[in-house]
Amino acid sequence: MAESLSGLGSDVELCGLVARLNQRLDSHIRRVADRLGITASQAIALRELGEPMRLTELAEHMSCETSNAGYVVDRMEDQGLVERRPHPQDRRAKLVSLTEAGLHCRANVLDALAVEAPVDALSGEERDALVALLRRATAD
Repeated sequence: MAESLSGLGSDVELCGLVARLNQRLDSHIRRVADRLGITASQAIALRELGEPMRLTELAEHMSCETSNAGYVVDRMEDQGLVERRPHPQDRRAKLVSLTEAGLHCRANVLDALAVEAPVDALSGEERDALVALLRRATAD
Protein backbone atom coordinates (compact mmCIF):
# COMPACT_ATOMS: atom_id res chain seq x y z
CA MET A 1 0.00 0.00 0.00
CA ALA A 2 1.33 3.48 -0.89
CA GLU A 3 2.48 5.69 1.93
CA SER A 4 0.37 8.73 2.78
CA LEU A 5 1.52 11.95 1.10
CA SER A 6 1.69 13.62 4.50
CA GLY A 7 3.87 10.89 6.03
CA LEU A 8 7.52 10.98 7.03
CA GLY A 9 8.62 9.29 3.81
CA SER A 10 7.15 12.05 1.68
CA ASP A 11 8.78 14.69 3.90
CA VAL A 12 12.16 13.06 3.32
CA GLU A 13 11.50 12.89 -0.41
CA LEU A 14 10.35 16.52 -0.45
CA CYS A 15 13.54 17.64 1.31
CA GLY A 16 15.62 15.67 -1.17
CA LEU A 17 13.79 17.11 -4.17
CA VAL A 18 14.07 20.68 -2.90
CA ALA A 19 17.79 20.15 -2.26
CA ARG A 20 18.28 18.72 -5.75
CA LEU A 21 16.38 21.62 -7.34
CA ASN A 22 18.48 24.06 -5.31
CA GLN A 23 21.68 22.37 -6.58
CA ARG A 24 20.46 22.59 -10.17
CA LEU A 25 19.51 26.25 -9.77
CA ASP A 26 22.90 26.98 -8.19
CA SER A 27 24.71 25.24 -11.06
CA HIS A 28 22.63 27.17 -13.57
CA ILE A 29 23.48 30.50 -11.93
CA ARG A 30 27.18 29.59 -11.88
CA ARG A 31 27.16 28.69 -15.60
CA VAL A 32 25.39 31.94 -16.47
CA ALA A 33 27.80 33.97 -14.33
CA ASP A 34 30.82 32.28 -15.91
CA ARG A 35 29.51 33.04 -19.40
CA LEU A 36 28.97 36.70 -18.46
CA GLY A 37 32.32 37.10 -16.71
CA ILE A 38 30.91 37.78 -13.26
CA THR A 39 30.70 35.76 -10.06
CA ALA A 40 27.65 33.74 -9.08
CA SER A 41 27.16 36.09 -6.11
CA GLN A 42 27.17 39.08 -8.45
CA ALA A 43 24.62 37.38 -10.70
CA ILE A 44 22.38 36.77 -7.68
CA ALA A 45 22.77 40.38 -6.52
CA LEU A 46 21.96 41.68 -10.00
CA ARG A 47 18.92 39.40 -10.17
CA GLU A 48 17.65 40.78 -6.86
CA LEU A 49 18.40 44.48 -7.46
CA GLY A 50 15.25 45.30 -9.38
CA GLU A 51 14.98 48.44 -7.29
CA PRO A 52 17.33 50.28 -4.93
CA MET A 53 17.54 48.69 -1.49
CA ARG A 54 19.54 48.75 1.71
CA LEU A 55 22.46 46.38 1.98
CA THR A 56 20.66 44.45 4.73
CA GLU A 57 17.67 43.93 2.41
CA LEU A 58 19.93 42.79 -0.41
CA ALA A 59 21.65 40.32 1.91
CA GLU A 60 18.27 38.91 2.91
CA HIS A 61 17.25 38.53 -0.75
CA MET A 62 20.59 36.87 -1.50
CA SER A 63 20.26 34.56 1.54
CA CYS A 64 23.64 35.57 2.92
CA GLU A 65 25.19 37.61 5.71
CA THR A 66 25.29 41.39 5.35
CA SER A 67 29.10 41.30 5.37
CA ASN A 68 29.09 38.92 2.38
CA ALA A 69 26.64 41.10 0.48
CA GLY A 70 28.81 44.10 1.34
CA TYR A 71 31.84 42.42 -0.20
CA VAL A 72 29.87 41.65 -3.38
CA VAL A 73 28.56 45.22 -3.56
CA ASP A 74 32.07 46.64 -3.01
CA ARG A 75 33.33 44.60 -5.94
CA MET A 76 30.36 45.58 -8.12
CA GLU A 77 30.87 49.21 -7.18
CA ASP A 78 34.52 48.97 -8.29
CA GLN A 79 33.27 47.56 -11.61
CA GLY A 80 30.78 50.41 -12.05
CA LEU A 81 27.70 48.18 -11.78
CA VAL A 82 26.21 49.68 -8.61
CA GLU A 83 26.46 52.80 -6.52
CA ARG A 84 25.52 53.64 -2.98
CA ARG A 85 23.17 56.59 -2.65
CA PRO A 86 21.76 58.30 0.43
CA HIS A 87 18.45 56.88 1.62
CA PRO A 88 15.77 59.56 1.11
CA GLN A 89 14.05 58.88 4.47
CA ASP A 90 17.00 57.80 6.62
CA ARG A 91 20.11 59.95 6.39
CA ARG A 92 22.15 57.29 8.21
CA ALA A 93 21.40 54.64 5.58
CA LYS A 94 22.53 54.10 2.00
CA LEU A 95 20.66 52.46 -0.84
CA VAL A 96 22.42 50.18 -3.30
CA SER A 97 21.25 50.99 -6.81
CA LEU A 98 22.23 49.87 -10.28
CA THR A 99 24.13 52.16 -12.63
CA GLU A 100 23.40 52.19 -16.37
CA ALA A 101 26.07 49.50 -16.79
CA GLY A 102 24.48 47.55 -13.95
CA LEU A 103 21.03 47.76 -15.55
CA HIS A 104 22.49 46.42 -18.80
CA CYS A 105 24.32 43.62 -16.98
CA ARG A 106 21.16 42.76 -15.00
CA ALA A 107 19.18 42.46 -18.24
CA ASN A 108 21.84 40.08 -19.59
CA VAL A 109 21.71 38.02 -16.38
CA LEU A 110 17.90 37.78 -16.44
CA ASP A 111 17.88 36.84 -20.13
CA ALA A 112 20.55 34.18 -19.62
CA LEU A 113 18.85 32.75 -16.53
CA ALA A 114 15.66 32.26 -18.55
CA VAL A 115 17.45 30.03 -21.08
CA GLU A 116 17.59 26.32 -20.25
CA ALA A 117 16.44 26.97 -16.69
CA PRO A 118 16.03 23.94 -14.42
CA VAL A 119 12.27 24.57 -14.27
CA ASP A 120 11.76 24.70 -18.04
CA ALA A 121 9.93 21.35 -17.92
CA LEU A 122 7.12 23.01 -15.94
CA SER A 123 4.23 24.84 -17.57
CA GLY A 124 3.53 28.43 -16.61
CA GLU A 125 0.64 27.27 -14.45
CA GLU A 126 2.84 24.70 -12.72
CA ARG A 127 5.53 27.31 -12.07
CA ASP A 128 2.95 29.67 -10.57
CA ALA A 129 1.68 26.88 -8.32
CA LEU A 130 5.23 25.97 -7.26
CA VAL A 131 6.02 29.61 -6.46
CA ALA A 132 2.83 29.92 -4.38
CA LEU A 133 3.62 26.72 -2.46
CA LEU A 134 7.24 27.70 -1.81
CA ARG A 135 6.16 31.15 -0.61
CA ARG A 136 3.77 29.53 1.87
CA ALA A 137 6.40 27.05 3.02
CA THR A 138 9.03 29.75 3.54
CA ALA A 139 6.82 32.47 5.04
CA ASP A 140 7.93 33.78 8.41
